[in-house]
Order: sequence, then C-alpha cells, then structure tokens
Amino acid sequence: MAAQAKAGRLTVGDGAEAREIAYVALPATPAGANLPGFVWLGGFKSDMTGTKAMEIEQFAAKTGRACLRFDYSGHGASGGTFEDGTISRWLEESLAVIRSQTKGRLVLVGSSMGGWIALLVARALAEAGEESRIAGMVLIAPAVDFTSTLIEPGLSKKARDEIEKTGRWLRPSEYSPEPYPITKALLDDGRTHQLFGTAIRTWGPAHILQGMQDPDVPWRHALALVEHLADDPATLSFISDGDHRLSRDQDIARLIAAVAEIK
Repeated sequence: MAAQAKAGRLTVGDGAEAREIAYVALPATPAGANLPGFVWLGGFKSDMTGTKAMEIEQFAAKTGRACLRFDYSGHGASGGTFEDGTISRWLEESLAVIRSQTKGRLVLVGSSMGGWIALLVARALAEAGEESRIAGMVLIAPAVDFTSTLIEPGLSKKARDEIEKTGRWLRPSEYSPEPYPITKALLDDGRTHQLFGTAIRTWGPAHILQGMQDPDVPWRHALALVEHLADDPATLSFISDGDHRLSRDQDIARLIAAVAEIK
C-alpha cells in the first residue's frame, strides 16, 4: 500500500520572530525504508508546488522513499513576510523542518537559491556531527552566494542608493508582473553565508544540472561551484538548450535519473 503524504505546519522562532512553516511529508514504505529520503529545497520566490518538487515526490511515492517539501517563510503556504526573509532565516527554517520531519539518510535536492541552502544545510549538519545523514545532493542551477555574486553586481547606482536610503529596492521580475523587494537585510545577511572562496563540502556525491541558456544563473557559476568541491565526488551536467527552470519533460527525466542514482 502506498504511503500518504501529510501536510503540516511547524512554528520556527520565538515571539515576534515566530513564523509558521508549511510542509508536506511523505513517509517511506518498507520497500524504500533502507533508501535515503528526499528533501526539496526551493528557490527564491518559488514554492513547494512547482513541477520539479511534485515530480520528486511522485518518484519517491513510486519507489517507497520518504520525501519532504516545504515553503520558506514569506513563500507559498508558509507564514511570515517575504520582505523579512534572509538566508539566515530560511536556513533556520530548513534545518528545523528537516530535523522535525525526517530521519535517517537524506538526498538534498536544491533548486536555484535552494542549491545554496542545501550546501548550508549540509554544513550545519556536519558541524553538529550529523554528516552521516547526508547521502548526497542534486542541485539544479545552484545560485550559490547569489546575493553578492549575482544581485549586487547588477544593481544600478539608483537601486543602491534606494537600498541605502529606504532599506529596499523593488526589482522587476521575469516571472511575475509584480516586482519583488531586494532588501538591505537580505544582502547584508547573505555576505555572512558566502561559500565561494572557501572549500565547499557536500559529504556525499553531488550532481549539478545546469542550463546553458539560463538568464539568471550563468553556467560559469555552476562551473565555479564544481571547482570548489575538491573533497567530494561531483558531476556537472550542462543542458545546452536548458533555461533556469529546467522543467521540460526531458529536464525532469534528467533530474529523476540523478536523484535515483544516490542510494
């Protein structure tokens, strides 16, 4: 009998910092009990109902493996305000949900910003002596250090001045008619989590999928990440006609093949 995914909410933080994090957890069945479960870590302004997240859950259900997906605060079904979001807050939420709703070995599957969060989650688990829980990771267009390497260099003087004066700038979106705020808090906090320039560990095999037509995360960004992964096995797959989302049928097939390899 197939396991049923269960939706829930977890309170993270105290007092004024408390926010309700929405998640959906699929338990393993006996068929997949000895295989690592999947954790989906979404991108900036994305939610857990996207195509890739749902395909991962469907693959987990077919193979009896556990799967966890959730929304960061200010995203999707979770509480909190997007404008209050920082990498520190979203990392705290990720660790809280993972520790609350998973057990055993895990495959971290991170998309865009979620790739950066996945690497930070792995580092935090290792610092807590839990590196044995990391079976590996699959990263889709990983936007490592994106606040300082991808956003800040492209800011106009007007945008920089507005951020300094008001604490935020409304950035036009390629994916929505509504602009979204880039805050000084997000940029300042992002610098405290920079990974480039240091040795980056994954504590297991990593497979990176990167579209070469990605307008948001250049393919050279993925190559730079691999150059930092000196101590763990890493595979980098370039999709010559792939965009940022990598949500076409052929892209999903590559994603499922990559996660299926980690056992």
